Parts: sequence; structure tokens; C-alpha cells
Amino acid sequence: MASLAGVLLATGMTAAQASAATPRTRDLSPSVIDGYLRDYVERTHLPGAMIAVTKGDQVVHVAGYGHTAGGETITKGTPMPLASLSKSFTAVAVLRLADQRKISLDAPVRTYLPEFTMADPRAAKITVRQLLQQTSGMSDQSFPELTLPAPDTLKDAVGMLRTARLSTEPGTRMAYHNPNYAVAARLVEVVAGVPFADYMAAAVFRPLGMTHTTTVNTTGDLPGQGAGYIRAYGQVIERPHPKWFLNGSFGVVSTAEDLAKWLIAQNGAGRTLPEKILKTAQTPSGVAGSGYGMGWYAGKTEGGAPQLQHTGWLLTHNSAQTLLPESKYGIAVVTNTGMISGDDALLITNGLIDIVEGRPDAGAAPFTMTADLWLAGLTVLNLGLGVLGVCRARRWARRREGRAAWRVIVRLIPYAVPIVFFFGLADLSELVMHRVGTLELITYVWLALYVWAATGALAAAVVVVSRFIHVVRGLSWTHRRVTSGPGETITSRA
Repeated sequence: MASLAGVLLATGMTAAQASAATPRTRDLSPSVIDGYLRDYVERTHLPGAMIAVTKGDQVVHVAGYGHTAGGETITKGTPMPLASLSKSFTAVAVLRLADQRKISLDAPVRTYLPEFTMADPRAAKITVRQLLQQTSGMSDQSFPELTLPAPDTLKDAVGMLRTARLSTEPGTRMAYHNPNYAVAARLVEVVAGVPFADYMAAAVFRPLGMTHTTTVNTTGDLPGQGAGYIRAYGQVIERPHPKWFLNGSFGVVSTAEDLAKWLIAQNGAGRTLPEKILKTAQTPSGVAGSGYGMGWYAGKTEGGAPQLQHTGWLLTHNSAQTLLPESKYGIAVVTNTGMISGDDALLITNGLIDIVEGRPDAGAAPFTMTADLWLAGLTVLNLGLGVLGVCRARRWARRREGRAAWRVIVRLIPYAVPIVFFFGLADLSELVMHRVGTLELITYVWLALYVWAATGALAAAVVVVSRFIHVVRGLSWTHRRVTSGPGETITSRA
């Protein structure tokens, strides 16, 4: 018998139409949600969070917990950055224009946005649909946006792509890449003839009753300029956010109250978004097996129930929004801890889904809270080995007196490994996260890993330099002994 997820994908049904003929799930109540959040905050030392939970067209719970980096108490009305949840909002903006027949999803982007050019002739074939489904062929490998100076406007963000090439043929593979949605937002701006933020307010936010929601260009426009926290060694550390360009891809700022209205609309229960728009946005493209629609991933919960979800990360905040078609729940969480070192929003979401599906609380916490303690021990070991290597450098050099230089060099080569590893951390992050970054970004993403790798590289470099110095001194002493005249006595190797 086909699963409900399969039926949803095959028929293109939205979350609002999903069958409820499965066994009844456990209900979430305000007290249960509040109890879980307070326990999580206490257990993980989470600085701040906001949450919205809905069921059908009803708001179950909206609340804020903790404080912002600026010290303000977070309430259900506190604006917080939604990061990449913003993509689902941008998709609705584009689909509004398509519903009004002002654009065609399958027309080339350049039909409406001639300024969109790339250093790749295949870019002329990229369609509006491919932008939203992230199948345009653009990727972080061919255009590493986070390593480049941040633009200030959508027009500038699109202009930066003039020197970029595609990684694949348009429409053949899904690759998550933020500039897809920056281009889509600029397209909205040009077709609508108004700034993107104004169009979002008029066509998306206000019709849904989201009166305290907006979209901004850069992290400098976020509340508190995007300042938040990272986790390291079991502690939370406040960090400012470097300048990133956000609009279109991850620039929406909202409140828990407004997010509840968004979840209700996405569930179709509020009748505030046309059925056609919901169906188009929530249905996966299927390109090369992709489960990505337009700002939503289709998948399954741990219990095997279908879910629609999207997560979001800034360096100092993270977020998650989830629809559970069978139970008609909607869950949105935003926390002020950054990516990887504090994936709190998704952990909280999964904990609430466990409750819905009748599983016991697993006591989940960010893995770095445990991993960092191991890395702290390995960091101390790095430093200890470095000191030991320096202390033994003279003895090491003496044992190699008279040996060929190449043999000495070969013995030093293994010490290059931790040095190469440290400077290759950014490239390693590309393999793991499919995003090209910098060493500075690693200090946000996983500070303890950075410190461990840095101390390993430092210890290795110091040992190599120390041994090299003693080898050179040894050669100098040998040379002096050989060339000293009759009656001369060498009393010191120094």
C-alpha cells in the first residue's frame, strides 16, 4: 500500500488536503510545549528562542523564551531573523505574479530580467521555475558567495553573477544556492515595479495578517545587526554577525505571532493562499530525485509520517519550519544560536514531533556540547606534544647527524599534515556542508574544531622549526670541527 507521502507526491496534494485517516496522534498542548521548551532551554543553556505551533486553522501556542544578544526579553512579538525560511516567502511572491499571469514559470528568467547575465551561455536557458526549485545549475562550487564581498542591493547581487559560471546544465540537478532566490527577488522587483520589500508587504505579509514582518537587504539591517551566539566548550558566546547579503534568500524578519499566521496559511486552513500556489510551492521538483519544491523539502518524520520542512542558518541564528500533513500541525522555531554549533531550532522541532508521534523525550542537545569536550582534550594534547617536541628537538637533531638531507626532510614531512588540515578546513567544510567558506566562518560554525586544528598546526610548525634550527646548528658545529686549525679546540656546540 502506497504511503501517504507517495500519494502526496503523486497527486500534488498540499499539506491542507492530506488524508487524516491514519491513527490519531498525540496532541500538543500549550503546557506540554511550554514545559518542553523550558526544559530544553535549561538543559542546553539556550540564550533565546521563539516558537509558533498551529493545528489546522488554530493557534496552539506562540511564545518567546530567554533574551536577545542585546539583553531584551524575547516575547511572542519580538522580531527575529528567519534565515533561509525566507525562501518560502519569496516563492509565494513569485507565484503571486505567476497567478496574475504577469510571468510564466517556464519562461527564461531573462525574459523579465535582461540584466541577469553570467559568464556561461547556458544561463540564457534558466527558467523562473528552475530558480525556485534550485535546479538552475548555479552552485556554491562555481560561485562561492560567502567568500566574496557582500553587495548592498538585489540589483548588485544579481550583477555579481556576471563573472560566474554554471556547475551543471540547467534543469538537470538540484543544488542549494542562495543566489537563486536573490535573482528571483530581483525579478519580482522589476516585474512589479516596486522595491522587493514593498511588494512582499503588499502581496504576501499584509494579506496573511503578518503586520510585524518585513524583509531586509543585509545583516546590518537585522535587529541588533544580527548579533547572537555560538556554542563552544559547553558555553554560549555572544558574537556579532559579519556583513552578509540576505534579501530574497534569507532576509525575512518576523515574530512568533506572525509565524503562526504563516503556518496556518501554508496548511491551507486559513484560505488565505490560493490552492494552486500551495500545490506548486510544496510539490518537489523530482529533478534527479530531488525532494525540494519551492522553499520546502518533502520528507518523512522519524515515525514515517510525511512532513514538509525547511531549515535556516545564519552564523548567529538558526530556524526551522515544519508542516505535518497527517496531524495538521505546523511548527516554527527560531533561536539565537548559530549553525552547526547550535542547531537548536531543528532539535526543538524534532522533540515536539516526537511528542506528537508518542515517542519519549530523548533529551536531545547540540552535539557540540559533547564533542567540544573531546576537542578540548585533544587541544591540550596538541599543546603538550608541541612542548615535548621542542624540548626533544636537540636530541632528535643529534641522532641524525651525518645523514643525507633528504632523509631528514622526509622525517619532517608528516608534520605538514596538521598544517595542511588547518588551512584546508574551509575546503573540508565544502565537502561536508556543500558550501564554500573561509577560516573566519569556521570560528562561528565550530570554534572548538578551529582551535583544535589551529593548535595542531601551531604545534607541528614549532616542532619543525625547532628541529630545523638544531639540525642547522649541528651542521655548523660539524663544519667548524672539520675546518678548525691545528691546536684549536671546540668546546661548545653553541
